[in-house]
Amino acid sequence: MMYVCCTRDENFKSNISVEEEFLPRQNGDLTIIYDVIRTYDSNYWAQVSIENHNPLGRLDNWKLSWDWMMDEFIYTMKGAYPYVVDSSDCIFGPQATFYKEIDFANVLNCERRPTIIDLTPTKYNDTTFGLKPFCCRNGTILPPSMDPSKSTSVFQMQVFKMPPVLNRSDLTPPQNWKINGTLNPDYQCGPPVRVSPSQFPDPSGLPSSSTAVASWQVVCNITHPRGVSPRCCVSFSAYYNDSVVPCNTCACGCASNTERTCSATAPAVLLPPEALLISSDNRTALARAWADLKHQSVPNPMPCGDNCGVSINWHLYTDYTHGWSARISIFNWDEIAFPDWFAAVKLDKAAAGFKAMYSFNGSMVKGVNSTIFMQGLPGLNYLVAETDGADLQKNPRVPGKQQSVISFTKKSMPGLNVAAGDGFPTKVFFNGEECSLPKIYPTGNGNRREPTMTLWIFLATVLGMLMQQ
Repeated sequence: MMYVCCTRDENFKSNISVEEEFLPRQNGDLTIIYDVIRTYDSNYWAQVSIENHNPLGRLDNWKLSWDWMMDEFIYTMKGAYPYVVDSSDCIFGPQATFYKEIDFANVLNCERRPTIIDLTPTKYNDTTFGLKPFCCRNGTILPPSMDPSKSTSVFQMQVFKMPPVLNRSDLTPPQNWKINGTLNPDYQCGPPVRVSPSQFPDPSGLPSSSTAVASWQVVCNITHPRGVSPRCCVSFSAYYNDSVVPCNTCACGCASNTERTCSATAPAVLLPPEALLISSDNRTALARAWADLKHQSVPNPMPCGDNCGVSINWHLYTDYTHGWSARISIFNWDEIAFPDWFAAVKLDKAAAGFKAMYSFNGSMVKGVNSTIFMQGLPGLNYLVAETDGADLQKNPRVPGKQQSVISFTKKSMPGLNVAAGDGFPTKVFFNGEECSLPKIYPTGNGNRREPTMTLWIFLATVLGMLMQQ
């Protein structure tokens, strides 16, 4: 039997200062964990884990950026890739002077502020850049309630350091983190905070865990910056009025030079239902004809379109004693498709009566009051991009479209006035982005005419206008 005696070294000082002591991990809409998993004197391997915690948050084609603080550079990566592959800053900088043995043609990125993107699914089994769990999804991160296995994205990278931090324990995390997507919420990220080292299950299946050398957490929360326009909008319509309340003028922004051709401040004019199938910048003739038919004046110049890549129509479908129903239609006017899309509507007074959704999967959102979450049925959750019409000279481009009817009950909901506004959402989200809402509801003032007569008069008016051109 052997005994070992240990004596305390009174002169020993820990590498971890008081400021670096571990802090508890915080909650946020989205968190980023920066784990150093292997370290050497001149370089280390880091694993970056992006985790979505918001039930309505989402990222598509995410782009992640940060600032290096000590002239570091990325030598290689697995599970992600730099948006720009460029080693020129190293070649003409101090890195090439110090690392004379490195062939910088093989270095991935030397920018002080690199931007990282996810890989495509075809790269998942790539022996050089793939073969990492939770990678290679085209930058899509879904809400955990939608698919927990797709609510995280992970990649690894080899980072080379520069003097004077050339020892294994000198580890400095990047600062000024930023993450965004294509049609997604805006996130504001805090500074990295030192937390207890992450633990990882043994890849061989043994009942043990490995621990990171050091870990930092970055907490990001959804924000609504002033002056930033939404990227989706909503129109309202109802069974008791044959006019559509369209998306707001310039709901998703307008170019600064549009004032000569259209008004960015004039309120949007009512539209016929058929106009919902035509992009907002091609509805002028229909809007004028409909206004003439309804004996309503129009501004001069006409209001600009909404300029949104995605528009959603909420139609009050029926209203009876014991229940009511609505139809939601989602239009994609963009050139990119939306796989695994989702939408959500907040109904302050009526959401508790939600019964069923017939062409989508629908459910109440846990932890978010009065909000209904919806997504496409399995195999049908792909919102296609805008496509060309049958005849490019005569037919406008056709948006991607999906729709469903939603039924509600009025049981135990006395005083619910669906037509007066209780049946219209107070917030609408598409892929996590909050959409612009109209400022008015359809009115039931007897403006609805006999459908057949209205249709014939409208078609005759449009035909007359076309013949005069």
